[in-house]
Amino acid sequence: MKHYKSLAQMNHDNGFPPPENPLLYLVRCNNICHIVEQEFTSDFYLIGLKKIVSGMFLYGRTRYDHDNGSMSFVKPRQITEFKNMRFEEDGFLILMHEDYLNGHPLYNEIKKYDYFEYETNEALHLSPKEEQIIWGLYNEINTEYYNNQDEYSRDIILGHIESILKYSQRFYKRQFINRIEVTGKMASRFNGALSAYYEKGHLLDKGLPTVKSMAAELNLSPNYLSDLLKQETGKTAMELIHISLISEAKNLLKGSHQNIAETAYTLGFDNLPYFSRLFKKEVGISPVQFRKQIMN
Repeated sequence: MKHYKSLAQMNHDNGFPPPENPLLYLVRCNNICHIVEQEFTSDFYLIGLKKIVSGMFLYGRTRYDHDNGSMSFVKPRQITEFKNMRFEEDGFLILMHEDYLNGHPLYNEIKKYDYFEYETNEALHLSPKEEQIIWGLYNEINTEYYNNQDEYSRDIILGHIESILKYSQRFYKRQFINRIEVTGKMASRFNGALSAYYEKGHLLDKGLPTVKSMAAELNLSPNYLSDLLKQETGKTAMELIHISLISEAKNLLKGSHQNIAETAYTLGFDNLPYFSRLFKKEVGISPVQFRKQIMN
């Protein structure tokens, strides 16, 4: 599989002109444009607003047929694939080498945006007003990029890119709310998946439920699921798993004659101290103290 370390090489392979900056390249599809079919990894961040006429854009091994006005985000070394892809006008790609961020606060900040870990079917779908905001920021970047870059250019450009990321975070939260209204409460579906996990005996044969396993049951990526639940309940998927497990533990401690170790094992814990710490964190007292209270 091809791995691109430089934007110049990627541009050469796709028939694009050399980048104005070796670490940053803007692709504006103001006419129908075509990207060569290829599968690759790279050292770049990719931020795109795309309207696809035909073909496919894949990353994370997931097929993605873009709707109008949808954004996607790819991080360095993530498998990306273009297949005979043709864009309508008014699409753009920002390709940014990770080294472009060196020494800038965005170097660390960009890693906090979970949507770089979302699957392609969880792209950001913009309203017309939101799309207008993103285009405004892109145009500011474009103006600076082609305006004889100087010592101030990078900070100005990265400031606008950071604004795109922040707005995208806000727009994703709107999308979460809309999704909840359309598909129903995700917390209920999540809790149902947890209950099914327990009822099927997976605690003993598969161990503790994980965010990844629950996300797979719900056909979501782990980060998207966790962010969706956070928006709906104020708690992440892992926090909700812990609450559920401790609820099961309290039920067992009240209704069975199992000792603490047996209770922990029944729930899939192979580390008793970890179970005890988690129980105390959620309940406020240790499992031993909890059982004593019941007996008294």
